[in-house]
Amino acid sequence: MEAEGTLDLIWGVSEIAKMIGRTERQTYHMIQSGNLPVVKQVGERYVASRQKLIEFFMEPAA
Repeated sequence: MEAEGTLDLIWGVSEIAKMIGRTERQTYHMIQSGNLPVVKQVGERYVASRQKLIEFFMEPAA
């Protein structure tokens, strides 16, 4: 569990795309289609926890 004040958030589709190695367009499509459930919309921007993204991609496929 992360300590208060140490959230490692990634803001914006562009930065999330860099983190997961996809284009902005691919990332936006993944978010919109529900294939990237760890990303949340806050106002008009998207945000994700770096740790949650890592965990999401490291878990075994169903």
